Amino acid sequence: MSTSSKVKPIPEGMHSITPHLVCAGAADAIEFYKKAFGAVDRGRLPGPDGRLMHAQISIGDSYLMLVDEAPEWKSLGPKALGGSPVTIHLYVEDADAVFAQAVAAGAQVTLPLTDMFWGDRYGQLVDPFGHKWSVATHVRDLTPEEIREGANAMMAAAGK
Repeated sequence: MSTSSKVKPIPEGMHSITPHLVCAGAADAIEFYKKAFGAVDRGRLPGPDGRLMHAQISIGDSYLMLVDEAPEWKSLGPKALGGSPVTIHLYVEDADAVFAQAVAAGAQVTLPLTDMFWGDRYGQLVDPFGHKWSVATHVRDLTPEEIREGANAMMAAAGK
């Protein structure tokens, strides 16, 4: 290694936080994310048994890392764990188009797309591997007071 080059502490193109998903069938998950969200396969490292020890994709300007389940390492995906409390939020130019594309690829709708009180067109999905996603396009800029009023109106309508 040349002493004149300096290694970047955060690799080029990466952000401070990068989700790392455990999937039962990471290679299949990559193909799903390509169809559902236009993901680009950035590389795969299979282990000796063929399971993916590491894979990386990009969606928009962000990266996701993926790995196959490895029960012997206590690395399990959301289906094996009975669900996940984590939702991956995806901002896109056209939430309606991406939402429809994800559903066509096999995602299940858990919250239909709606214009929300905070100014986003927003909906939620679960992918075939058990990971939860929210998809949104920001459609209105609102003040904090307008957002509070909208939240209060929604809660009142819901009887809470």
